Amino acid sequence: MTSEGWGTRSVEPVSQHYIVCGGNALAHRLVLELVEHYEVPVVVLVADRTRDHAPQIEQLPGVAAVVEYASITDEALREVSIDTARGLALVEGSDQDNIHAALSAQGHNPDLRIVLRMFNQRLGENIERLLRNGAALSGSATAAPAFAAAALGRPNSVEIGGRFLHIAFDDAITSDRICVVADHIDRQDLSRIRLLPEQRGDSADFVRLASEFGDDGPVRPGGVRREAEPGPAPEEEPGGVAALQALRIEPREPISWARRARWRLLDMMRFFTSARMRLVLLTALAAVLMAFGVLWYLNRNFGWTIYISLLDLAGAAQPDQLADIAAGTGTGGLWQRVAQVVITICGITFAPVATAIAVEVLGSGRRGQPRNPGAGTRDHVIVVGLGNVGTRVAAQLHELGVPVVCMERDPQARGIAAARALGIPVVLGDGPFEEQLRRARLKHSRALVAVSGDDATNLEAALEARHGNPEVRVVVRLFDDNFAGHFYATLDNAASRSVSYLAAPAFAAALMGREVRGMLSVFRHVLLIAELTVEDGSGLIGMNRHDLEDPGGVRVIAVRFARSTQLQWNFPDRTRRLTPGDQIVVAATRSGLARLNTALVDEA
Repeated sequence: MTSEGWGTRSVEPVSQHYIVCGGNALAHRLVLELVEHYEVPVVVLVADRTRDHAPQIEQLPGVAAVVEYASITDEALREVSIDTARGLALVEGSDQDNIHAALSAQGHNPDLRIVLRMFNQRLGENIERLLRNGAALSGSATAAPAFAAAALGRPNSVEIGGRFLHIAFDDAITSDRICVVADHIDRQDLSRIRLLPEQRGDSADFVRLASEFGDDGPVRPGGVRREAEPGPAPEEEPGGVAALQALRIEPREPISWARRARWRLLDMMRFFTSARMRLVLLTALAAVLMAFGVLWYLNRNFGWTIYISLLDLAGAAQPDQLADIAAGTGTGGLWQRVAQVVITICGITFAPVATAIAVEVLGSGRRGQPRNPGAGTRDHVIVVGLGNVGTRVAAQLHELGVPVVCMERDPQARGIAAARALGIPVVLGDGPFEEQLRRARLKHSRALVAVSGDDATNLEAALEARHGNPEVRVVVRLFDDNFAGHFYATLDNAASRSVSYLAAPAFAAALMGREVRGMLSVFRHVLLIAELTVEDGSGLIGMNRHDLEDPGGVRVIAVRFARSTQLQWNFPDRTRRLTPGDQIVVAATRSGLARLNTALVDEA
């Protein structure tokens, strides 16, 4: 293989197509989104068509061509017909490589829509200003909230208009829900789930009342309902139900100060691992307390007793002189001098230990190494893998106030520096998972999140964790959907997420010029929360809720009119037509948002 693209087939004349650069899992899912849901021609540019997901991508129906180039050069861009393309997605490579490729592509086609994957979100925001028609997204940042929420056993949330939207299940659903987003939920067969099922209209209750009172006219005071005709009882919907609800604030994980103080005290015990050292220090502490009691008994002044005891511990007390004793100006007699000597000798024992602790704490930070989990680590989440996703998950859990311990085999992983900056303990090493999890204090943990790039490694970590602690919650990153289905059916108190499955819909929508505000997980299914603005010439002009909504695909959950600053949730008027300046917020499936986008393009 050479940079000239040796061994590739030439791209036949194609125009108005989309280009995906990359052969990783995200590129695979993104190509699937584009060809299956948006039904657009796709050309894929890969570095090696025999590695990663490139062979599977090449077999996908609807892919116009797979072109092989070692790097994204000007010649490679010309080979994939960049001049006539409608969009370009850069989902593999470093931030620097993607920036360089995006600017080169913009030079070839100024009107090209460019979406690039960026780990550094702040840099991505600045790059968006340099691109005429571009967006910078982070796949790990998009997927991390779902992993963090799954670890805590609660649904992730998306902030819209000052409210945090989240998914509630069954008994957790309240009367102020926005809409039902899924039914027929069966953990043993997740393929039966129906997303955004058709709901009864707002007038269903009035129709029911009319049928109860019959055809005798409106309801009158003192009217009597007619007896309902006997018939079969309505069948209940099988399986569980999920609904979309809103919170005013995103709940944090409250941890009381008493628990934190207890953890700190236990954590200090890691400096006293030797039984002999603990015996010596406890003996010295008991002697100091007894000497302190003697001093207080002789002087009856608590403040002065503390003062002289601290000076004695530091070796700074002034001894009595013979002349002072002869003159009667000494301190407190023989017993006081004995007590002070005992405190001073014990202070000699404490000083080296305190110095060693200070050197250990300060020295580990200066050596650039993260600290190890201590004996006080309790009720924490173990994150296995400090790649892009693991780093994001650990940081988000830390921000929520949840104790975190990370595990990483590669000492050069980019997430180690971030963990050290946040003060998160990290277990480094390439030993067996059983030993690594023991060091991460699995017995006292609440959950384990395995987010390495290998499905087998993640599954091994999860099974080893469940063997060591049957009560621990496990969240596993898995790419294969069938594998994930067996995982759900086999393990309780477990969850599975796919980074590419979560991120690909956002990348595809961004490539089409739509803004996806976030994604909510219903087990392995994804619900997109998107915000659409009605602009001049947009296909949204003149549409109402009846036109926009599609059972199983799209539901309008909020509207903001051009002259208003507030979102109106579940706006009841389904016939009001949209005008320029209006905004709508929709909950949609991947295919539903794709159909909506295609319809709007056709209308425009």
